[in-house]
Amino acid sequence: MGTTKKEVNNVVELVANSITAMLGYWDKNLICRYANNAYCEWFGKTKEEIIDKMNLKDLLGEMYEKHIPFITGALDGKIQTFEREINSPNKGLRHSITNYFPDIVNGEVKGFVVHIADITTLKLAEKELLHSKELLFIQNKRLVDFTNIITHNLTNYAFGFSGILNLLTNTKSEIKREELLLHLKILASNFNDTINNLKQIADVQNKAHLELVEINLYDYIIKTIIILSPKIISSKCTINNFVSANTTVIGNAAYMESILINFITNSIKYKHPNRDPVIDLSCSTQINELILTIKDNGIGMNLEKYGAELFELYKTFHGNYDARGIGLYITKYQMESMGGKIEVESKENIGTSFFVHFKKLNSKN
Repeated sequence: MGTTKKEVNNVVELVANSITAMLGYWDKNLICRYANNAYCEWFGKTKEEIIDKMNLKDLLGEMYEKHIPFITGALDGKIQTFEREINSPNKGLRHSITNYFPDIVNGEVKGFVVHIADITTLKLAEKELLHSKELLFIQNKRLVDFTNIITHNLTNYAFGFSGILNLLTNTKSEIKREELLLHLKILASNFNDTINNLKQIADVQNKAHLELVEINLYDYIIKTIIILSPKIISSKCTINNFVSANTTVIGNAAYMESILINFITNSIKYKHPNRDPVIDLSCSTQINELILTIKDNGIGMNLEKYGAELFELYKTFHGNYDARGIGLYITKYQMESMGGKIEVESKENIGTSFFVHFKKLNSKN
């Protein structure tokens, strides 16, 4: 006994309603003649609301204008394929790839079949891969920079030590020898500082596993203020902590302490000579993100001139004797390692604001 047409149709309907892809059919007047379950769910409609009743323009709404070229192409008998972001009533903003297949009978286009696949997961993975490639490029650049810095610094010190030792060997004057020994001590002290700086950078970059935990930001700010209290008092600095006591982020405890110390220390170091330093700390929230703003009234800087180099290694801009040019470099690296970022605004003689973006906000500010 053969399979009846009704049974075949039932099987086809079962298959169509079991797949995750969206299937539909629109006639040449753009009236829906078929929609599977996934198609209806995507647009937040029932079959009774769509089939034989709804016009494609009504279904797409504001998106219809963007679809006109593809609809026209399909009605001209040409297969259409395109990607689109669609705001689904049930699933929010989704990425899709859509195909329109013309239904041609005896040379006449009767309508077109719609096939829509949800590729949101693929797009997110693609975006994550691109982000990973960008981070890899940045890390490789840092490695090259670090290698060049080591080569440059150690070569200079090698020439310095060699030169002084040669002079010592060939100098008989005790006064001259004492001067050379003093230079040698200063060179050795500077060399020791350089090695410590390079070790500090290497320790940050070579951290194999970064433990991320929930951190109370308010508590760490208070802790930082206590640590820096001698500097704060001696510089007559006022710190206004507007961060609420229940503000938490996901981060690394050691990095968090280092980041806050670096920012507050910099604000004190680069204070304006004609006024006492004032530092304001506040928070704002965005989707899955908390932004800590650290604002000071210091000397500020010309970002158009120096902004591109602000976070580069060994870059200093104000001529301070104690400026090393590694603090912001390390801070930026630490924030990126925790999935965050840093933005900055600054005006000369007005002050600077750093916007520190922490990801994965767990509590409201």
